[in-house]
Amino acid sequence: MEKTEWYLEYEILINRPGLLGDISSLLGMLSINIIMINGVKHARRGLLILTKDDLQIERLKTVLQTMDTIQLIKLRKPKLRDRLAVRHGRYIHSDQDDRKLVRFVRNDLGILVDFMAELFKKNEHKLVGIRGMPRVGKTEAVVAASVCANKRWVFVSSTLLKQTVRSQLIKGEYSPQNTYIIDGIVSKHRANEKHWQLIREIMQLPAVKVIEHPDIFVQATEYTMEDFDYIIELRNHEDEEISYKDLERNTLHHNQGFM
Repeated sequence: MEKTEWYLEYEILINRPGLLGDISSLLGMLSINIIMINGVKHARRGLLILTKDDLQIERLKTVLQTMDTIQLIKLRKPKLRDRLAVRHGRYIHSDQDDRKLVRFVRNDLGILVDFMAELFKKNEHKLVGIRGMPRVGKTEAVVAASVCANKRWVFVSSTLLKQTVRSQLIKGEYSPQNTYIIDGIVSKHRANEKHWQLIREIMQLPAVKVIEHPDIFVQATEYTMEDFDYIIELRNHEDEEISYKDLERNTLHHNQGFM
């Protein structure tokens, strides 16, 4: 029988010596292996566990629910956010009303890169939007995530080095192995029809597309925010407001370059 991964999370109610040892012994008696363990939030612990028999998970759940020293929070097949929580020792912030919206601050760049790299690994259509003020690290994080996912990045429109708006790709750039990066503000204000035709072609590829400033991008296209699989917000600090008024004005003052 093939082994299955599960995510276990519990909150410590009575922090007594030997508590983790008791839980580890319980898992051992049920032939459940611990892959990774870490604190994920205050008094909470998260574990990635592995078992051949899913019935043992039901037995584990029953026993854990009778313990007065802990409270069982989650016992489920691991989601991407679960894996990252155990790996980095903290949760990534998500919106309670919009589960596709995730938030990071600049100090979280390592977690952000790891998060996006996991999204980029599959050769399939995935549309990711990323919001943030200039020089917060949006493009650099996308490039780093592409490297981690063993993907090549292709700038379709960008202001990273100079303002670039492409109207065609060269041979080899049409590939599911690529991450396509589009700056929504640059495309809206500087693009010609050939550029938009290129974007429509790219959108049909089974590949990852990352749109910087997605709110501006949807204003100029037939796409909506509902078409995005994830919306990522990156701030210098938690209280920073992401404003497009000055952002668009600054972008319009850049030099234009066509390829």
